[in-house]
Amino acid sequence: MVARIRIPEMGGGAGVVAPVAGVSALGDFLVSHRRVLVLTGAGCSTGSGIPAYRDGAGRWLQRRPILYPEFMASAATRRRYWARSYFGWPAMSKARPNAGHLALSRLARAGRVGRVITQNVDGLHHQAGQRSVIDLHGRLDRVRCLDCGEIEARDALQLRLSRLNEDWHGRVLGFNADGDAELDARDWPGFEVAPCESCGGRLKPEVVFFGESIPTATRERVARELARADALLTVGSSLVVGSAFRLVREAADRGLPVVALNRGRMRAERWLRFKVDADCMSALQTLADAMT
Repeated sequence: MVARIRIPEMGGGAGVVAPVAGVSALGDFLVSHRRVLVLTGAGCSTGSGIPAYRDGAGRWLQRRPILYPEFMASAATRRRYWARSYFGWPAMSKARPNAGHLALSRLARAGRVGRVITQNVDGLHHQAGQRSVIDLHGRLDRVRCLDCGEIEARDALQLRLSRLNEDWHGRVLGFNADGDAELDARDWPGFEVAPCESCGGRLKPEVVFFGESIPTATRERVARELARADALLTVGSSLVVGSAFRLVREAADRGLPVVALNRGRMRAERWLRFKVDADCMSALQTLADAMT
């Protein structure tokens, strides 16, 4: 007989396609499944001061990010990216795990959830002590040369950019998701881009841009984890991004039960057994307090 875990109910969610449940139901779900694969999105990191791309209705909150084909084809686009990143990276690098990251790590150590697959590129699950993380879209704290493949730490690149641009000043109009600052369009053309130290080639953050394919090795790791899982939990993701949407669809095709913890609308609700419409930090902390 499966023991039920009593947790105060949270959240609403009227009008959504998926059945709506409280946090208690999510606790029962974790008890009932031994190998729960977790997929996390931007909603996990907003409590750490990192903006999300979209609001609860799925609308873009900022200018659309640079697309991969544009970055690869245009030196001007790369200049614009690195100028914006130059101001955005310090804020991103100072972000720390919030109560949700820490609670999810506690749940993993207690055996309540398994590996975490994250769409986020902030590295906060790693900082929270999560032992098993697949960075679906890469990590922003590493930079790769497109020409020779050399890897450089983003902090080291920031120092080089600072030296190259000592006399350059940009006006920051706001901060976007994933370490991207909004600059006055008249400023960024004067920014000097740092080349690869090894070969002088072009640098790109080791993240998957919009319009770029996920590396084969990452896809294979995700497939192996999905084959081992007996359930999927999505946390803080609207599932609008294709890679996350496909993962949920594949899990459902395999017959795995899928549940979600997320504020607002979601793209794949028809495949959800139920959805908890609640704040990720509060709900995860409540679960961890009750189950660990």
